[in-house]
Amino acid sequence: MDSYDFPQVTQLAIPFFVAAILIELWLVRTGRAKGSFETRDTLTSLMMGTGNVVAGLLLGVVSYWALLWLWQFRIFNLGLSGWVFLAVFLLDDLRYYVYHRIAHRVRWVWAEHVNHHSSQHYNLSTALRQSWTGLFTFMFVLQAPLVLLGFHPTVIAFTFGFNLVWQFWIHTETIGKMWGWFEFVFNTPSHHRVHHATNPRYLDANYAGTLIIWDRMFGTFVEELEKDRPRYGIVRNLGTFNPLKVAFHEWIGIFRDAFAPDLTPRERLNYLIKPPGWSHDGSRDTSESLKAAYVRRNPGEAGKPGLPPAGVEPAEWSWRQDGSLDPPSRISAS
Repeated sequence: MDSYDFPQVTQLAIPFFVAAILIELWLVRTGRAKGSFETRDTLTSLMMGTGNVVAGLLLGVVSYWALLWLWQFRIFNLGLSGWVFLAVFLLDDLRYYVYHRIAHRVRWVWAEHVNHHSSQHYNLSTALRQSWTGLFTFMFVLQAPLVLLGFHPTVIAFTFGFNLVWQFWIHTETIGKMWGWFEFVFNTPSHHRVHHATNPRYLDANYAGTLIIWDRMFGTFVEELEKDRPRYGIVRNLGTFNPLKVAFHEWIGIFRDAFAPDLTPRERLNYLIKPPGWSHDGSRDTSESLKAAYVRRNPGEAGKPGLPPAGVEPAEWSWRQDGSLDPPSRISAS
């Protein structure tokens, strides 16, 4: 079996991460740059990052060995060359876009990803607020096609390290919009601020890792607007700095919902596979209902990037004359 030994890119970058966080903190605290830090929030992010490293050491070998086992069934062996690394970078960046989009649209995967969005602050320490439970979503299977095509798992892991390093520096408010061509091709702080925002127009947008072109190609790109500055966090913020609650709260919520009494098997399954906010009685908000409600309050925004056209409402919902949502359970009961 082929064996390659590459340096751990993210581990080598740790001194850069630490130095960059300290510099940004100094710039913000001295009023030289935009941004905000909250001590407890930052410590939570650092603890989440530490937990992610520990989980990777303990569990990451499972996904790696699964892909390495799959390597024996490869169609080609593409080996090592400059074009191989370039091809892996592009294809795996597309794979990351697909994963990231699934993570926001399937609650089972959102359960491991939501902790990254749980901070109401947006600074470089937020980049370290990573999952402890990524293995359990089995999303590593999205890399299986690359392995079967002939890209070695070690090459994929090495190349993805550069993707992760890129995603670190875009978690900041100290950098505004950059050059036009750069903003068009690459994921930037401006684009990623949109992704972390809870403003209705920004929900479920800008899933890119390194290249924003995927969002432009697949219709999920939304530009940051000065008139609608991003508000960070999740739709229902946690109100805690406890890393255990940050890491596991959504998993607990999923199982609480899926095993609630008087549900059909299909409803139980839907609590796992439907988008975050889905409920069997329509009593909760999804990103679609939040966007539709925003358009009703601001009809002049209808049809703009990230927002539905006027009159397009979430399926199975209707509206009262006062403009509030009427969920299906209330419709059928009336």
